[in-house]
Amino acid sequence: MSTVKRVIWVLGASSGIGRAIVDHLLEQDHTVVGSSRTRKTLPQNHPRFHFIEINLLETERIAEVVKQIQQDFPALDAVVFSAGYGQFGSLEEFSFSQIEQLMTVDFTAQALATRALLPKLKRQPRVNLIYIGSEASLQGSRKGSIYCAAKFALRGFTQSLRDECGKSSVRVSLINPGMVDTAFFDALSFMPGEGESHALQAEDVAEAVNYVLQAGHHMVVDEINLNPASKVVRFK
Repeated sequence: MSTVKRVIWVLGASSGIGRAIVDHLLEQDHTVVGSSRTRKTLPQNHPRFHFIEINLLETERIAEVVKQIQQDFPALDAVVFSAGYGQFGSLEEFSFSQIEQLMTVDFTAQALATRALLPKLKRQPRVNLIYIGSEASLQGSRKGSIYCAAKFALRGFTQSLRDECGKSSVRVSLINPGMVDTAFFDALSFMPGEGESHALQAEDVAEAVNYVLQAGHHMVVDEINLNPASKVVRFK
């Protein structure tokens, strides 16, 4: 297993899975650039943590933010795309703007950021692009038409990008968690069951990210599916 210390950009760093990934990477002595709309919950004085504000709905700023990060951190060699949110309901319950926003945050903005990053990243000797998908990328579900569409798009994107980057130093991986016990469910009408086996913890996903980062030069981790031992859903 490699012990090389990396410079890693984490999108969606302020809460849930993203925050757990930031904490885990800092514990492993990596340098972390965290981005989100707000820094409130993120480390304030950590010597290896740096914050960049970004709102992924402002797609016109993505190229500018990427340029800034790559100028300020020329050794950047890994990116974890953990930004996203959930919204569920029948298609007719969505407004046009809600559809556009969900697709933008959960897919389009991440594709745009990747496009801006790739030219310089391909000059690095070793690069990991890690996308946090969802079990919703594996099978459509009732009241999940838009969320599943965004995650299906992300999965197809990573599969195609992996093939495109196959002869370069860039390794593309997708991690698909099932239900994770985070604030993701705060605004939703359902949540995992109360039992310990009914939900993953954010740290489980962070450990999967670490596994991908530490994998040997000779291999690519294409896709990891994580699920709680028992799938139990309760409604509020």
